[in-house]
Amino acid sequence: MTIFHGADGTALHYEQLGDGAPLVAIPGGPGMDARYLGTLGGLDARRRLVRFDPRGCGRSAVPAERASCAFGAQAADVEALREHLGAERIDLLGHSAGSLTAQRYAAEFPHRVRSLVLVSPVGRAAREPDPAEIAALRAARAAEPWYPDAAEADALLAAGAGDPAELARRITPFFWGRWNETARAEAFNPELVPAAPWMREAFYAGSGEGDGGARPVAAPVLVVAGARDGMIGTAPARLAAALHPDARLAVLPGLGHRPWVEDPAGFAALVGGFLDHDRG
Repeated sequence: MTIFHGADGTALHYEQLGDGAPLVAIPGGPGMDARYLGTLGGLDARRRLVRFDPRGCGRSAVPAERASCAFGAQAADVEALREHLGAERIDLLGHSAGSLTAQRYAAEFPHRVRSLVLVSPVGRAAREPDPAEIAALRAARAAEPWYPDAAEADALLAAGAGDPAELARRITPFFWGRWNETARAEAFNPELVPAAPWMREAFYAGSGEGDGGARPVAAPVLVVAGARDGMIGTAPARLAAALHPDARLAVLPGLGHRPWVEDPAGFAALVGGFLDHDRG
């Protein structure tokens, strides 16, 4: 295991894949084991991919204070990792909820970020889905064979009835552009360490409503969203792209919340091309 320590001494785990300039990847969830990121479609062939387990997640230690798991506080852990790697600047990628930590770090340490990639971001400084868009994305899947069960689970969740964990599992097909064997294997990988039940509340503690606390990032930013992402939709990605002055938005047709799984070559070409072009 490869370990470094946060400012409070918490032991934090990371893995490095490939060679070259570091691309630090922050997982979502919140609370996901970073191994679900895989190679991000093969980006380890272009960069030294550094997969980071945030505090209390995956193989990193649980901190003494749960408040330190708030996404804003975790920016300090990204800085500690950069220092540990000995990198003057880093490329930074955040997926889903991890995009909040990535944006906060890039705003607080602008001289340390060469470029920022936000994949299926949940928002700018909080979760910012458009409920109408989410409803439309889910309704558009009505002809698919799994839809009746997923729709029933969705309704039960909204009503606060049933086991939330089981219902969340049943609505998972909405999050993918194509609900096939590949998606099922990735979505229900038994090898990954599950998120702590308290992590979600701790991570979002103090997050603003709407754009409260959102901070523009000066570095070049690529925002990627799947057009069929029934988890968070495309609205948060559009808001993030509008916030950052040097941002490019790519909405990928037919893809869901993990675009690198459904179109690895296309995703790697898009992100790798952005990183290569920005490096000049």
